[in-house]
Amino acid sequence: MGFALLMRMSHKSVEAIIGKLATDEGFRRRFLADAVALLDELGRRGCELTQVELQALMAMDPEAIRSFAGVIDPRLQKIDFAAE
Repeated sequence: MGFALLMRMSHKSVEAIIGKLATDEGFRRRFLADAVALLDELGRRGCELTQVELQALMAMDPEAIRSFAGVIDPRLQKIDFAAE
């Protein structure tokens, strides 16, 4: 696998994770509780991320994540019934 292909694949993973943080309440809750464990789990499931991407995701401001998720239309949100 070439470097450019790997970078495109890992960037798609970053986009998917950020999208889930914005729209999936359960995923967001798990990430905010323990980002390292969740990202490690995703890696074991085949989610390809570079070390730089992992560090950047772990450095995301929790309040910014919550704030962004809060302005997403509720019709696009996945509710976490387990948290209730």
